[in-house]
Amino acid sequence: MEEQYKFVKGDLKLADTPTKIDQPLSLKKAKEIVKKERKMISKLQPMLYAQHKYGVVIVLQALDAAGKDSLIAHTFSGLNPAWFDVVNFKQPSSIDLDHDFLWRINQQLPPRGMLGIFNRSYYEDVLISRVHPEILLNENLPGINNLKDLNEEFYEYRYQDIQNYENYLNHAGYVVIKIFLHISKEEQLQRFLDRINTPDKQWKFSASDVHEHKFFNQYIDAYQRAINATATEENPWYVIPADDKWNSRAIAATIIRERLEQLPLAFPEIAKEDNAKLKAATKELKKEDKH
Repeated sequence: MEEQYKFVKGDLKLADTPTKIDQPLSLKKAKEIVKKERKMISKLQPMLYAQHKYGVVIVLQALDAAGKDSLIAHTFSGLNPAWFDVVNFKQPSSIDLDHDFLWRINQQLPPRGMLGIFNRSYYEDVLISRVHPEILLNENLPGINNLKDLNEEFYEYRYQDIQNYENYLNHAGYVVIKIFLHISKEEQLQRFLDRINTPDKQWKFSASDVHEHKFFNQYIDAYQRAINATATEENPWYVIPADDKWNSRAIAATIIRERLEQLPLAFPEIAKEDNAKLKAATKELKKEDKH
């Protein structure tokens, strides 16, 4: 499964990449797979935490309404919340803008031993800014005085910064799993309409959704550029068809489990002196139990 959706080269064309699966699983089967994978991930999680050598960062990117939040809810609901974290990166604050664009990201990096999800991430700085470049003028960057300064060279530097950051995380013991939920323009529109017409979903709708939907093609181009520039063998992208939510959840859950299984996870062995202490403690507890 991991190899099927993995992308490491520089020639991705999202317009030619399917947003639907040729032979989709039935709803029942897809739910069964998500449940199975969730259970397996929850068994790996204690080893990840106990070993405390590796951290896992899941970078989850998608256009609006592609199903990021629901994927998180359904795939990770069985995990121990003490060893799991989800961070939603919204519009940067004035304090964030006073620092480099990776500063706020590193503040939210999960400790080693934990699994963390970045619901949107540092990639926003090479995605939204492609469609609305004026937001970069708020960063007060040297040499960036107007929109004309935001040329391809600027973005190439940012792509390289991202690659370097991900390599840095690898060297520090982090696994970076980058997932893009690939939704079609028609399906996104339908989900926006469902939000409007379904009372218990209306709270999700924002007028900005309609506005941003007009830039769908520009966002796809921005994602294509970013993925092509940052997909490497060490840190590939997984481009998952997302027009069917349950199938996309099944695929994502399987990929995450497979990547976790590639780590040499194991519970730490107890030293001989500690083993003797455990035996002594066992005897002591048994004595107390008799009283």
